[in-house]
Amino acid sequence: MPGNQEKSQKIRKKYWFCQIDTPVFLRYNKDRNIINYFFNFMLISWLGHSCFKIQSKSGPEGITVITDPFDKSVGLKAPNCEADIVTVSHDHADHNNAESLRGDPFVINSAGEYDIKGVLVQGVDSYHDDKEGAERGRNIIYRIEMTDISLVHLGDLGHVLDNKQLEALVGVDILMIPVGGKYTLDGKKAVEVVSQIEPRMVIPMHYKIPGLKVDIEKEDKFVKELGLTPGKEDKLKISRKDLPQENMELVVFKNP
Repeated sequence: MPGNQEKSQKIRKKYWFCQIDTPVFLRYNKDRNIINYFFNFMLISWLGHSCFKIQSKSGPEGITVITDPFDKSVGLKAPNCEADIVTVSHDHADHNNAESLRGDPFVINSAGEYDIKGVLVQGVDSYHDDKEGAERGRNIIYRIEMTDISLVHLGDLGHVLDNKQLEALVGVDILMIPVGGKYTLDGKKAVEVVSQIEPRMVIPMHYKIPGLKVDIEKEDKFVKELGLTPGKEDKLKISRKDLPQENMELVVFKNP
């Protein structure tokens, strides 16, 4: 049809930097959909301990979420980046240093459902130990929905999950899980929780790295127990179409 051909040609000129075939343009024949097709992805960076920088790219601009920012007492450089949203799993200095971040972020530190700038966040009550909080108090698990990906950050979880918690975590794509033991899940218990949630991708956190003053174990016990060969990443750029479809993948970030 002449009209469609002309529109396709105009789109080609406007998005000349995208080297894809004509059928793709015919399928994504609206400017907004074309932009989403090329720019809708998630970029994950590990800043150390349980702190991640999670950036969405949906269109030319995006949103930045920071999880569990720590202070300098842990021995690592405290995060000092711009943030739109900050999640805090519990009120300890190695997880609640939102003041170090730039911008005017929306800080979430309690269970509930939130919709901030199109990012859906659900906080789920849990415990920092396996004695219902008697030793180290409560912990908030966060489920974050952005760029059509469902990501869960378990904070300083200290126990296997009950049925109510699991119901809130059905269909998780990416799981960030503590594995260093002592204050959280150890390698063996972490594998048990991974088996409960069954995510497509697993990212360990809260383990010993050079410079960290917190007395916890390295990630190697968890990796061995899980039985998967990890992919090593400086940063993880991922979209919905990049997620593993059959076998679960393990990603271990290089030390920050």
